[in-house]
Amino acid sequence: MHAFAGTDEMIADWRGRALALEAEVAKVVLGQERVVRLLLIAVFARGHVLLEGDVGVGKTTLLRAIARAIGGAYERVEGTIDLMPSDLVYDARIGDDGRPRVDPGPLLKRGADLSIFFFNEINRARPQVHSLLLRLMAEGTVSAFGREHVFPHLQVFADRNRVEREETFELPAAARDRFFMEVQVAVPEGREARRALIFDPRFHDTDRLVASVREGIIDHTRLCAVARAIQERVKASAAIETYTAALWDAVRTPAQVGIALPGIDMDRLVRGGASPRGMSFLVRAARVRAWLEGRDMIVPEDLRAVFPEVMAHRIFFDPVYEMRREPIAAALCATAFERVPAP
Repeated sequence: MHAFAGTDEMIADWRGRALALEAEVAKVVLGQERVVRLLLIAVFARGHVLLEGDVGVGKTTLLRAIARAIGGAYERVEGTIDLMPSDLVYDARIGDDGRPRVDPGPLLKRGADLSIFFFNEINRARPQVHSLLLRLMAEGTVSAFGREHVFPHLQVFADRNRVEREETFELPAAARDRFFMEVQVAVPEGREARRALIFDPRFHDTDRLVASVREGIIDHTRLCAVARAIQERVKASAAIETYTAALWDAVRTPAQVGIALPGIDMDRLVRGGASPRGMSFLVRAARVRAWLEGRDMIVPEDLRAVFPEVMAHRIFFDPVYEMRREPIAAALCATAFERVPAP
């Protein structure tokens, strides 16, 4: 397995830039190496991401740092129960002259330069807002002011409030499936990282911290072209194709491949999900991971490295198991890799 060469020099150059971006973001977001790598994969796979984690673990700082390193415009919206779809595209207010004004909202005011759109606490917003976001994620367009607005470089990130249940609206299956990944952002486990986050003043001023990130490490307007080139050049062998299909069977019909989890009725567990779209996303992510590792072929470890974040939220359980979704999904994914022999 050889590194990119010859006509692939541009791709190799971009790999260096991607790794530089990763290192730059890691300077300001401590103890989140796996999360940073996953978001880097999503950036170069051009996939939207749903972040989950407790309040104050650095999700917004992470996204602001990535947005600064990528370039382009960054916008953030807070999910609230009274937020309406129009609030994303229009800003209706009374001007200084006392007259009503209608200005472009957060989606439109930056126009086609919008690079990262962060929807904080998405499950506080009503389903009507989710519908608009679904169209934006699927098509990269919204209709407003009598015309269709296109966002060619846009990537959507969202955060879900998992603690409070009042006045929240759970995302439907279709909405969750549109997210390329669901990524857990936990409190850092390393003692040194925890010490620095608590006692080092550098991490107490978020604006100054984000401003220390080197700006425009990569050109956001070329990301889509580079992403296509990565997908075309990183290959999957026949053995990897067979292995991927076997993993798909394992999470769709776990009982049939001999997977057993303690206290779980395996014939009843999985109600649906793990769609062809999900599997195509898995391969997209694995190709980017292989590229970041300097390879032009997918290996089993590439699939393992991204499998939980790409696939777990696409597996829908019987309602009796949904309240324990997180540990069950993690166990199912891990056991699938134990049961399915790697090539």
